[in-house]
Amino acid sequence: MATADQIKSLIRAHSDQDNERFKTTALQISAYEARLGHVQLARDIKAILEKPVRSKQQLIQFNNQNQALLMSMPDTRLSDLVVSDETLKRIERILNEYMNRKKLHSFGMANRRKILIEGAPGTGKTMTASIIASELHLPLYTVQMDKLVTKFMGETSVKLRQIFDAIENIIGIYLFDEFDAIGADRGIDNEVGEMRRILNSFLQFLEQDNSESIIIAATNNQRILDKALFRRFDDVLHYSMPSSDDVRRLLHVKFETFYPDFLPSESLVEKAGSLSHAEISRICDDSIKNAILEDTNQINENDLIRLVKERLAVYNEATG
Repeated sequence: MATADQIKSLIRAHSDQDNERFKTTALQISAYEARLGHVQLARDIKAILEKPVRSKQQLIQFNNQNQALLMSMPDTRLSDLVVSDETLKRIERILNEYMNRKKLHSFGMANRRKILIEGAPGTGKTMTASIIASELHLPLYTVQMDKLVTKFMGETSVKLRQIFDAIENIIGIYLFDEFDAIGADRGIDNEVGEMRRILNSFLQFLEQDNSESIIIAATNNQRILDKALFRRFDDVLHYSMPSSDDVRRLLHVKFETFYPDFLPSESLVEKAGSLSHAEISRICDDSIKNAILEDTNQINENDLIRLVKERLAVYNEATG
């Protein structure tokens, strides 16, 4: 059951009418019970907390000047992710090591918990963070880079310190999305001194961190990242645009509930291969909505091809 400190924290939060601290403590209890093998109890606690508004996101406010973390409780499953078999195995390894971290610790080994994900927009980087949080029954805290990086000297490093304090004290999955905002190469000519100091601070905090949280940094542009970053991370995942097999699997995943017998033509697969995973998912959702509105339980491939062409036309106009 919950530890004495957790129970006292829960009572204090209720007495102070601090709903955020109450929910955070309850989530810690849920995670604690899950680690003890009480999976159903952990799920029940999580379900109770999520019942009012399941998808609603909340800001975790450290003080009146800092609202840099956005908390959510994802329910995305690993089976929803379409990536290469190698990448899938590496994600499963991260999950397995975390769930068995005490066993690893008993042999003097540490589990992977500092992850860098690189790839084009829409290839599944943010989704992977959500999946890791969901599979481990932990909250996802997304670092809002626009609220973290400020123009005032020293202020960003202070906020960064607060975030790493939260990482230490509140177990969860912490996502630094669009990480290149602070992770740019310190050797780039136009890089200002303040950003170098911010990156140095991040590297120090990352190296010193020994919490039970998982830290994930995601970027669309690996080439500008400082090389010193790579040795600070336990694993680096590279995401690419979908292959033909990925397109087929993604279409199957999206349509398996609404129309499980759908088989895409080679023409559709080839045309959709120019789009990212996220864009193909949106097209599938649009096609399902069209089928619902037309009172049919079948997916029209011509409709799908039309939606693909619409999306491609938007890019051609934007780059023309």
